Amino acid sequence: MTRTPTTTSTPSGRRRRRRSVAGSVVALGLLAQAGCGSASPAGSDVTLDYWLWESLQLPGYQKCADAFEAENPGVDVRITQYGWGDYWQKLTAALVAGAGPDVFTDHLTKYPGFVTRDVLLPLDDLEATADYDYSGFQEGLADLWVGQDGKHYGMPKDFDTIALFYDARVLEEAGMTPADLEGLTWNPDDGGTFEDVVAHLSVDANGVRGDEEGFDPEQVVTYGLASGGSGGDGHGQTQWSWLAGATGWTYTDARVWGDRYNYDDPRVQDSIAWLFGLVDKGFMPSFEEVGTAPNPTQQLGSGQAALSPNGSWTISSYARLEGIDLGVASVPIGPVGHPVSMYNGLGDSISAQTEEPAAAARWVAFLGSDACQLLVGQEGVVFPARPLGTQAAVEAFGDKGVDVEPFTDLVENDYTVLFPVTDHPADVLSILQPALDAIYIGSRDASDLTQVDEQINALFE
Repeated sequence: MTRTPTTTSTPSGRRRRRRSVAGSVVALGLLAQAGCGSASPAGSDVTLDYWLWESLQLPGYQKCADAFEAENPGVDVRITQYGWGDYWQKLTAALVAGAGPDVFTDHLTKYPGFVTRDVLLPLDDLEATADYDYSGFQEGLADLWVGQDGKHYGMPKDFDTIALFYDARVLEEAGMTPADLEGLTWNPDDGGTFEDVVAHLSVDANGVRGDEEGFDPEQVVTYGLASGGSGGDGHGQTQWSWLAGATGWTYTDARVWGDRYNYDDPRVQDSIAWLFGLVDKGFMPSFEEVGTAPNPTQQLGSGQAALSPNGSWTISSYARLEGIDLGVASVPIGPVGHPVSMYNGLGDSISAQTEEPAAAARWVAFLGSDACQLLVGQEGVVFPARPLGTQAAVEAFGDKGVDVEPFTDLVENDYTVLFPVTDHPADVLSILQPALDAIYIGSRDASDLTQVDEQINALFE
């Protein structure tokens, strides 16, 4: 995800019949009052620094900034965008130096640590967001940003789920159609019909498929399943959360703010063992082949892999691949009887260092409004947290020829598990990452996660 950082300042398948949101633009106009509150006093001169990491989202949020400024004379929103890796490094350095942004895009792996260090202002303590109605967001997203003190530390921004990207031409060469990817089943014992498909889509240097006699797992040209790495840096969000979750396993002992992880559960261990066991079968690239920064998008685009599990935030990246007849399929149905995906959502947080908390709160309230999230959805990059914005994104992706219902159906049907929000997020991942890398490499067994679980849970004692 790392990109060369850029800085910009203002201004700068299957389809269901769905209600169009086009008319909503006229109805909403640029109604900043949908969330931003009253305008700044006449003659005031306030500059708000707002940071985000995704370059593709920059145009949509610039439109939001323009709309907000039109309703708040004297308030200027200055947007700065960095690539994922640079973003957190620069944000941490800026906050340590007391020079952080007023408002920034926050992640669930980061915000518990920010709360512990008193880096964030509770939205409940600021006038524009004190009585905010969070019921208008997609179910469960606002809950992720409620701290242990019961206060909100992030305004829901967007959400993401996991699905399978594929090239329809590769399916055709394999004698398959997109319909053959619907209703696939999976279990950690034999992989179900999903493993059958992954095997058939794997091809060695002699053109022999993985389900045919003579297949050489040491000389693979196309793997049935792309690799996104071990998943240790994000609890297997794109790599194996959709497998383990489909067994009925949950990350922690509570929906939000658990204090005990469940990596000692055989269900998650068996799921991870099945996934990384595909390497020896020749159905998925090895750890050494993909390196420390695997890119499932490129694996699909280059023909190295046939099915590429990834998050909805990558749809635009896949859509830009040349020579690909792109399709999206649901992750397989697990032992629980339906597909499951991790359900993650970003939020916008206010720095405790801001010198303009009132204006920052008005900006954050507007970021969470229908007015802004509709503008973002129309860009067709991510799924905004509000249903109106989500629907706008579905239509925008459809205009690009991409059916995204495998992503949104998971939310509509509540087939999701929440990203784990706990104390000590950085420490948890620092323990988990090397262990999962080693399991992927083959130097440790998945059963060793029981010991890893003990180390992690000791953080909460």
